[in-house]
Amino acid sequence: MAKQDSPLVRFYRMIEEARLPQRADRSAGGTLPVRAFRYCEAVTAAAGFGWWVFPPADLELLWDGHDILWRCTGWQDWLPLADAAQFPGFAARFDDAAPEILRGCSPPLLTAMPEPGTVQIWSGLIARTASDWSLLIRAPANIPMPGGYAMYEGLVEADRWFGPLFTNIRCARTDRTIRLRADFPLALVQPVPRVAYADRTLSAIDLVADMAGLSSADWASYQSTIVEPNANPNRRFGAYAGAARKREANGCSIVATIG
Repeated sequence: MAKQDSPLVRFYRMIEEARLPQRADRSAGGTLPVRAFRYCEAVTAAAGFGWWVFPPADLELLWDGHDILWRCTGWQDWLPLADAAQFPGFAARFDDAAPEILRGCSPPLLTAMPEPGTVQIWSGLIARTASDWSLLIRAPANIPMPGGYAMYEGLVEADRWFGPLFTNIRCARTDRTIRLRADFPLALVQPVPRVAYADRTLSAIDLVADMAGLSSADWASYQSTIVEPNANPNRRFGAYAGAARKREANGCSIVATIG
């Protein structure tokens, strides 16, 4: 496989106050237990797969079970989120930068969705991917998240759809405010080749209904993977993690080009 020379994804920062996306950290921002970070490749690989995106400001949301109120941290007054709300001062900046035909079309920071307690939050970014690649937007992996809300996941065909990179959250409490910090990841954005979730791919499975269906090669793989390492009291910890990282260091990446 050829070397990756061109970017797989390009992020466009529209709101200048927004923190730039950053590569997700394999230690989950230092929150993983040391033993997991050293020896569990499955956990660290998942934590580091993708890029973190952040809220463009410190935000607070308050849901009373019917209405949603919002404010930037530090504001004295709450504002009702009846429909949509712009990032402070952004609409004018957008109109100054955009072609005349697009003036007045700035994307909102927050949008109240029809479903109770559901809010769409814009990261202040737009993204474009290489051809046939999509972006999975989800909660950051393996990071203890702030309480009070749940995040919806979404797959965006960002090679075809050039628009705001947002996520939807569902408020889950009414007794306290929900705080979103500008320096804490709002979401994890992961690159996914479109073929990975195509119907023909997800239909290409086989099932073994019981242990009688395991072949001798399957049992041999189980023995070498599980039984032999655990039967050796002098085994080296983290052998799987070491082998996986060695394969990654010796591997090559995929060529993809953003048009």
